[in-house]
Amino acid sequence: MTQAGPLAGMKVIELAHIMAGPVCGLMLADMGADVIKVEKPDGDDSRRFVPPAIAGESAAYMMMNRNKRGVALNLKDAQAVRVLHRLLEEADVVIENYRMGTMERLGLGYETLRAINPRLIYCEISGFGRTGPYAERGGFDLIAQGMSGLMSITGEGPGRPPVKTGAPVSDITAGILAAMGVSAAYARMLQTGEGQKVDTSLFEAAITQTYWQSAIAFATGAAPGPMGSAHPLNGPYQAFETADGWINVGAANQRNWLRFLDVIGAPELNDDPRFATNHDRMQHLKELETILNDYLRHETSALWLERMERAGLPAGPVLDILQMQADPQANARDMILDVDHPVAGRVKTLGHPVKFSETPARIRRPAPVLGQHSREVLQEAGYAAAEVEAMIAVGAVIAP
Repeated sequence: MTQAGPLAGMKVIELAHIMAGPVCGLMLADMGADVIKVEKPDGDDSRRFVPPAIAGESAAYMMMNRNKRGVALNLKDAQAVRVLHRLLEEADVVIENYRMGTMERLGLGYETLRAINPRLIYCEISGFGRTGPYAERGGFDLIAQGMSGLMSITGEGPGRPPVKTGAPVSDITAGILAAMGVSAAYARMLQTGEGQKVDTSLFEAAITQTYWQSAIAFATGAAPGPMGSAHPLNGPYQAFETADGWINVGAANQRNWLRFLDVIGAPELNDDPRFATNHDRMQHLKELETILNDYLRHETSALWLERMERAGLPAGPVLDILQMQADPQANARDMILDVDHPVAGRVKTLGHPVKFSETPARIRRPAPVLGQHSREVLQEAGYAAAEVEAMIAVGAVIAP
């Protein structure tokens, strides 16, 4: 086993802010890439997502930007643009989520950079993608969730107000998809020496969350609606109320359905023609929910979960975020980790979700303070220390 991640040797310039782009950089950095985050003079906007803050440092910013080195440039200054140009000449990947045309106005468009660095992988993350009638629109998670159909299938049921998912899934998914695309393009580049453009969007990322519901719509011509915690194709597969809370039960196939009936002591339901098959259960799901909740409300969550685990029935508690962070499985899988920050001290962060047997992902460094690595990165790029200090003095480069 080596301590270098699977992407060790990849050099990434991140020209991205807030979430989707930084998620992409985060994934690559965790897997060993040297990700250099380039910020504007007042920093990524997520630095101002406070409260909460730890010793004045934005908790949101620290979560999204660990494992990266930080450089701050004033791109209104021609010297700073030349610095960025030099960094990109030597990079393997650039991640950008500017408005359409911004990189071109800076002289950093794909065709320009490709001419001087044919190995460069140019990753664009936008609201709607770089082609099509919405290409020039800005994008936000809420808008993408609404336009993708995702909000029409989220919530308690028909006739209720539209609900977005609690997490910004289009932002996060777009970042993960971009990291997947970059990794694939990098593998090809190592084989051929040729880079390429990788283009994804919040809109497409949200659409990918609708696989089941889109399959139903393709097959039936009808748009599915919200079902609370229930599954659109199998049941019962949802949350149920107990004497002291809620649990999720996955009794969606016939074997697990019979196990479920055995656990709750309701074998007679198997003889009820409304619930004989999965098709029958889906046709009478609301009636089934009412009956099953009546059974489950008589005992505690812990008791039901112990019985279900003993029976081999898929089930689990509905945890809040603090309970999840304390869960022994989350900790055994290194999903809750500590990192030492130069200002905030020892802070917690989430671990990398993919485990590699030979080249493990690691949390190597905390999120940078603004411009923390400006001097270091510019000197690595060939600038003399005096040149760097001169650019800092005139505000082209920002450093602590």
